[in-house]
Amino acid sequence: MDELFDAVLFDRDGTLIEDVPYNGDPARVTPMPGARAALDSLRARGLRTGVVSNQSGIGRGLVTAAQVASVNARVEELLGPFGTWQICPHHPDDGCACRKPAPGMVFAACEALHVHPARTMFVGDIGADVEAAQAAGAVPVLVPTPVTRADEVQQAPHTARDLLTAIRMIR
Repeated sequence: MDELFDAVLFDRDGTLIEDVPYNGDPARVTPMPGARAALDSLRARGLRTGVVSNQSGIGRGLVTAAQVASVNARVEELLGPFGTWQICPHHPDDGCACRKPAPGMVFAACEALHVHPARTMFVGDIGADVEAAQAAGAVPVLVPTPVTRADEVQQAPHTARDLLTAIRMIR
């Protein structure tokens, strides 16, 4: 890919850390393979980083905002600091503008990082991540996991086998 990037946004669950549905326990946070090395490489190159994550467990009453914040704090302990965290706490039926595949959180993250969406890569593990990036004008990279559907992989404009491969796409 020929684009120049100023920032890389990441989905949290299934991309940066292992997906534990509705996790409210920081002790259950396990980084995905290569996550720390990928982030260290980006930071060493001066790229800004952020997290964009649907957390419908809050809207569903399964976890509290404080529990999600403590999990996010644990992610930063293990993977280093992010320039922005954008979290959608809404139930899927709420019809908000932030829940992926809507682009609201991608726009908010770009604004917080002072970058243009066109100079932003968004790395995620499902089609909603790709769709949110595309709707915002960012460049999506899908890193499939066992839960990624085959049609999501086929429709993604860019795929990578893991996080390190994804960030190697940045020149």
